[in-house]
Amino acid sequence: MDALVRLCPPPVDPPPVVDWARTERALGTALPADYKRLVETYGDGIFDETIWLLVPCSSSDDRDLLAQTTERDAVLTGLWGTGEEKPAGLTEAGARVLPWAFEEGTGAFLYRLARPGTHPDEWTVLHNEGRGPLSEHHYMGCVAFLVAVLTGTAETDCIGYLHDVLTPTVHRFMTAHQVLGASR
Repeated sequence: MDALVRLCPPPVDPPPVVDWARTERALGTALPADYKRLVETYGDGIFDETIWLLVPCSSSDDRDLLAQTTERDAVLTGLWGTGEEKPAGLTEAGARVLPWAFEEGTGAFLYRLARPGTHPDEWTVLHNEGRGPLSEHHYMGCVAFLVAVLTGTAETDCIGYLHDVLTPTVHRFMTAHQVLGASR
């Protein structure tokens, strides 16, 4: 987290406090500590105008963790029910994905791959292109993944173009309020 904060400073005003116990009850699972720290540090907003962070209790269902978990479950269940192949790691009984971010304007989502018997802090990142069947598994947590993407060191065919296209010298996190004028 320290590397991410140095690379991309968080908002000056701290985000609203999250009731993690309520959120985890609603999801039916504990959440990884790195995701919680990410939300507690940055809140509802977007990294480098590209990666939107999903947070509990967002003012918009598009950015709300619980709403997107429900929506993504329905969308993916429908796709897999019509024959689209499940990504590796999801064929195991009890495995599921929990969204934690999405790419602006692409339909792509970033998930945590939750596998039975695996502690949430060991869950890895799964990137799904959203408008097709391509998925990539990244054997790291969400904070490490963000640092790799923002620094251009992520080994990926899906999201690596961001560093080439944006090539920012200074990375920026903007709150949803700054971007959309929405309430925090």
